[in-house]
Amino acid sequence: MKLLLKSALLLPVVFGAVGLFPARLHAQTAGQTTEKQFVSGGRIEMHLEGGDYEVRPAADNRIRVTLKGNTGSAKVAVNTNGTHADVTIKDTPHNDFHATIEVPATSDLRIRLSGGNLITGAIKGNKDIESNGGNAEITTGDPKDYARVDASVHVGNLDAAAFEQSKGGFFRSFKWSGPGKYTLHASLLAGNLELKK
Repeated sequence: MKLLLKSALLLPVVFGAVGLFPARLHAQTAGQTTEKQFVSGGRIEMHLEGGDYEVRPAADNRIRVTLKGNTGSAKVAVNTNGTHADVTIKDTPHNDFHATIEVPATSDLRIRLSGGNLITGAIKGNKDIESNGGNAEITTGDPKDYARVDASVHVGNLDAAAFEQSKGGFFRSFKWSGPGKYTLHASLLAGNLELKK
C-alpha cells in the first residue's frame, strides 16, 4: 500500500520533469521534410554536422528541412519558442549528404557548421556564421543594409566582392561598416569564403 502511495505521489513529479528536456532528434530519410510554423524576423540557431547545406528563403513563414542524397542515420530536430528557433542536424554520413533548410525571408541566423559546404540565399537579417572547414557562399544582399561586417579565413581564400574585398593565403580578414542596421560575422578555419550580392 505504501509503495502504491509513493508511486502515485511521484508520477506528477516525473511527468512534470519531462518538459524540462529538449525534444528528441528524429531520424529522417531522403525526401522527407521536417517543418514548423515560425515568425518573420525571428532568430534561428542552427547546429549542423558535416555535409552540404543550402539555407534559403521560404515562400512563407515556416522552417523546413529536407534531406537529400545519402541520409544514413541523420537526425533532424526543429524546435520553436516564440521568436526563437533551433535547428539541429546530427549523425550525418561522411559522403553525399545534402540538406536544404528554408527559413522566413527575414530572419536572424546563427549557423555553426562542423565542416562541409554551405550556401545561403538572400535572407534579410543579422548573420553569424562559423564553419571549421569547407566552402561557404553567403548572399548578403545590398551592402547598405549592414552596419558592421567582419569576415575571416585562417587558411584559404576570402572573396567579398559585395564589399570590394578579395584576399588569399593565411589569416585573411576584413572589417567594414555602413549605414544599415544588420550585422554580419563570417568565419572559416580552412577553405573558401565568398560574400556576394
